[in-house]
Amino acid sequence: MLETSAEPASEGAFRIEEERPTPGVTVLVVHGDADLHAAPVLRERLGAAVDAGDSGIVVDLTQTSLLDSTTLGVLLGAVKRLRGGDGRIQLVVSRPELRRIFEITLLDQVMPLAETRAEALAAVSRGAR
Repeated sequence: MLETSAEPASEGAFRIEEERPTPGVTVLVVHGDADLHAAPVLRERLGAAVDAGDSGIVVDLTQTSLLDSTTLGVLLGAVKRLRGGDGRIQLVVSRPELRRIFEITLLDQVMPLAETRAEALAAVSRGAR
């Protein structure tokens, strides 16, 4: 079953689309600038997925144009929260300039990165309840 919801936003502005491709798995597709102003929205959406009992979360950053330290902190918090409850998170980071941010900060060693959404879904589906 595939459910999709999107927050209305103008072209190029921050928004998050949500998909539920299988029970227990949520995909959050982040569009636009994931910065200080957008981080609370992402934190809320990640928290809602965990609170709903999802054990597999994919955060697709393919459509993300900017990623700041506040958003990295939100993602790191979600990784820690899911690991504490036997959940899995995968980040889809296909853009070299965004991947470089994870490499420079060494967060690529803490946060699981995938090149494609299919790869990320396969990884989280192995752990979904």
